[in-house]
Amino acid sequence: MSRFVTALAAGALALSGLPALAQPDPADWDAVLAEARGQTVYFNAWGGSDVVNGFIAWAGARVAEEYGVTLEHVKLSDTAEAVSRVLAEKTAGQTAGGAVDLIWINGENFAAMKQQRLLLEPWADSLPNWALTDPEGNTALTADFTVPTDGQEAPWGMAKLVFFHDTARIDTPPATMAALGDWSAAHPGRFTYPQPPDFHGSTFLKQALIELSAFPDLLEQPVPDDELYTLATGPLWTFLDGLTPNLWRQGRAYPQNASRQMQLLADGEIDIAFNFNPNEASNAIASGLLPDTVRSHVHDGGMIGNASFVAIPFNANAQAGAMVVANFLMSPEAQLRLADPTVWGLGTVLAVDKLKPEDQAAFAALPLGVATLPPQALGPTLPEPHPSWMVRLEQDWMQRYGVGQ
Repeated sequence: MSRFVTALAAGALALSGLPALAQPDPADWDAVLAEARGQTVYFNAWGGSDVVNGFIAWAGARVAEEYGVTLEHVKLSDTAEAVSRVLAEKTAGQTAGGAVDLIWINGENFAAMKQQRLLLEPWADSLPNWALTDPEGNTALTADFTVPTDGQEAPWGMAKLVFFHDTARIDTPPATMAALGDWSAAHPGRFTYPQPPDFHGSTFLKQALIELSAFPDLLEQPVPDDELYTLATGPLWTFLDGLTPNLWRQGRAYPQNASRQMQLLADGEIDIAFNFNPNEASNAIASGLLPDTVRSHVHDGGMIGNASFVAIPFNANAQAGAMVVANFLMSPEAQLRLADPTVWGLGTVLAVDKLKPEDQAAFAALPLGVATLPPQALGPTLPEPHPSWMVRLEQDWMQRYGVGQ
């Protein structure tokens, strides 16, 4: 059970008495568009990036112009805030008129909402633009951290973990976790990672676990009994035990997020950073945050990757409007802008060969950022472990290495 869900007390609110409304049917898209016009969609999404915020603002302007839907970005520091709100409404019996209409969600939060029946019944694979994807060729579109989406999430971006380094200080960066440990021992204080449960910090733990574990198949299933868990994670803790004293500030402090880690690289305090957007280093160079000597690199054997999704809570007030926004986010227009390295640089969820010739040409013409690796150089995409692994890893990391421990 997600820590975000179990932390809430049942029965905290009085029953609202609001009746449930019929769910819009995306198979009748004209009816959805008619119902959506004039609605306000409260999109609960992480608000910690100017790049993300700018893209959502642009999308809001477009859906208002094209469909008469107002998009309000509710900026979150943690997706759990929205999950908790929806659960509190369900606990109170509020089956309609919910405060969250659309939510950017992944992994453990999706698993928790699905388990607690907090999501709208299947709708995403009936959206018009779903036909432009290839779920058979890209299985990340239908499984979120191994949990089947079952049409309850719509994908809107592909992401992959990528490291980057300053070539003015590093000629050949380490290409495995073991090599990163050796490099850090030879260059103490020159590497760090965001403190879990920050998403990027937890992703670093999972990347290390996948690379180091002798039992990778276990990671596809929920966390096993303690004996198997210990066998699977032992090499990870041994690696971190050796790495921690050689981290920035000897592991006594950690950057709170990826933006702070990036700033440390910009200030010359560390030499290697990472992000879940393969274009992040190029974005930072273009904005003047990083020097143009920074370049990206990946580890041998592959890097973790996944799709970003949006979901609609079961009691969303503007369900039709939320479907319109989700469908627009999958449109060639929105996907082209999202993939543009001068805007964001995420990978597209669309099957480009299914698009009109002019849209295919537009994707082909997108430039690569100066520090962005071409797709063929990114290597294999490693699947995310089951979301229960992240919960357990974060708990154990805090006990072992958390500041103040």
